[in-house]
Amino acid sequence: MAAPRVYLISDTRLFREGLNAMLGRERELVVVGHGALSDALDDIATMMPDLVLLDMSGRESLAVPNRLRLVLPGLRVVAVALADHEADILACAEAGISAYVPQTATVDELVAAILRSLNGELVCPPRIAALLFDRVASLARAGPPPVTEALTPREREITALLALGLQNKEIARRLSLGNATVKNHVHNILQKFNVGRRSEIVGRRFEIDIWHDRAAVRPPA
Repeated sequence: MAAPRVYLISDTRLFREGLNAMLGRERELVVVGHGALSDALDDIATMMPDLVLLDMSGRESLAVPNRLRLVLPGLRVVAVALADHEADILACAEAGISAYVPQTATVDELVAAILRSLNGELVCPPRIAALLFDRVASLARAGPPPVTEALTPREREITALLALGLQNKEIARRLSLGNATVKNHVHNILQKFNVGRRSEIVGRRFEIDIWHDRAAVRPPA
């Protein structure tokens, strides 16, 4: 069987070139390329790797998996250089990342995480697995957060772009709207979802759809 094809994403050139050099010695996989986030989407569309290693030190890292899967559905994403904090790891799981490798990991541990992820395994320590099960159980018990009213078609469109991590200017360009108009829509969306920050929408498309669908069928007061 052909060795899995891996692409590295990091905005820190020294980090990605060093990791590329180390993984280049491994026989179990092939590094097909590496680049900053600004280059990654075009590269991945061309190179079609099996898996992406994503440096989690970037500010927009949690929004990256959704963007990548728009380009290449089914792509596996493994987080690297992640601080071993429970909240950060849970955020990665919510963003659709299939494995994480902490800052203290060795190259052998990284390779093992890559191969296990490609086999369909969720790679995390038992304590994190327990936290994930607790999180799922708590969501099932609590149900979706209350929504004061259903989104308008335009708000739903903007919500989808927010969940991909796009900024107001990017949304305005894509939808041919003014920046002020997008800002007003974002304000209304946050109010309807009872959240304080746009970052709370990133990686939560499934929950957003539930919220909207329930609000849409609520009987009038």
